[in-house]
Amino acid sequence: MYDIVVIGGGTGGYAAALYAHNFGLKTALIEKDTVGGTCLVRGCIPAKSWLQAADVFQTVKKSAEFGVVGAEEISFDWPTALVRKNKIVDGLVKGLGGLLKVKGVEVHSGFGRIEGPGRVSVEGADGRQVLETRNIVIATGSVPRALPGFDFDGVKVVSSDHALDWESQPGRVGIIGAGAIGCEFASMLADLGSEVHVFELMDQIVPGADADAAKELQKLLQRHGVKFNTGAAVEPPMVTESGVTLSWGDGKSVEVDTVLVAVGRAPVTDSVGLENVGLEADRGFLVVDEAQRTGAEGIYAVGDIVANAPQLAHASFAEAITAVTQIATGASRPVEYKAIPLVVYTHPEMAEVGLSEARAVAEGLDVEVHSHSFLGVGRAQIIGQQQGKVKIVVEKDGPIVGASVVGPQAGELIHELMYIVGWEALPEEAAAFIHAHPTLSEAVGETLLGATGKGLH
Repeated sequence: MYDIVVIGGGTGGYAAALYAHNFGLKTALIEKDTVGGTCLVRGCIPAKSWLQAADVFQTVKKSAEFGVVGAEEISFDWPTALVRKNKIVDGLVKGLGGLLKVKGVEVHSGFGRIEGPGRVSVEGADGRQVLETRNIVIATGSVPRALPGFDFDGVKVVSSDHALDWESQPGRVGIIGAGAIGCEFASMLADLGSEVHVFELMDQIVPGADADAAKELQKLLQRHGVKFNTGAAVEPPMVTESGVTLSWGDGKSVEVDTVLVAVGRAPVTDSVGLENVGLEADRGFLVVDEAQRTGAEGIYAVGDIVANAPQLAHASFAEAITAVTQIATGASRPVEYKAIPLVVYTHPEMAEVGLSEARAVAEGLDVEVHSHSFLGVGRAQIIGQQQGKVKIVVEKDGPIVGASVVGPQAGELIHELMYIVGWEALPEEAAAFIHAHPTLSEAVGETLLGATGKGLH
């Protein structure tokens, strides 16, 4: 008898299995593919490896500005970068497997399915077995969402899964969707010299993000060569021997070599056996309470399948901790969603936490905003990345309720603002602490000082 059986070995699943070790719980983890899931194998890690390669390429190309001459005529070796990406992923997968073993987690290779209360079957290469358990954690993750008329063929119409393993660099790419995934691929490909066209149905890129931050990011990515088309409904592609033609608007069209569909990810819950315990999914998502409990006794859900929660790896980690804490102690430890950062790993990066200005106003808050550009920040000038700005959203006579950063190392800088938003700090409280000079984080400090009405620069 297991204390917990986890279905799915992605970030939410393996985090739940590892965290259960802290309480001495007997745990089994079922994974049909490779432990690590979307983030480690087909998402976060491989995508950021490609982005880092593009960043290094651009840095070397501009090295003459720093007095390093002779490197201007470099070329990019795509196959070598692909090998490096795979090596990083393989190493992390191997390390995760070893960690699960050290923590005493029993890993079962196969397809997991709920057969009834406290019973999970595993269909694997060695046949079928049924595991008895007191609790079940569903962490089956997500897959790239498809679009009608855009059938994936892996060559001319591809998903992000396919794009991460392109054997050669595409010369002309059309990207459908300007969310985090679409923008990251656009940034990487443009920096490596591809012709990139991005199409977004909404009126801004990174829909749902702070409008000012999204506008700033779009401006900076356009300087890198990305061609954006917002408010654009693209017709199904016309695939020919020479390429793919995309049409939109009033007779507008462009021919590309391949089309990447990046319109989000769909939850995977259709064959996990929900009907055997009386659970119903809402468009594939499972509704949970603040302890990650579903409507079925002893069954929890974490990760990309959770309704009304961000599909972020670090959100999955937090949800796993919440679920296991409830199982082990009976205590509720809700996820602090309001302080979970979102990072778009473009070049430059964009990150935000808490409420956007528009969201705060929609919730009835009387807010004011303050911002500071990286242009006057010494450290940004030194590294040659002085584009972008920091913005905070402050409730009038109240705490800081949201923040965004567009610029160098935004994904790192946002965590200072994460604490500020999470702890509901007042501008005067946060501004009282001193930032080292010269650092990029001075842009945060200057923004906080400005919010007190007593800015320094």
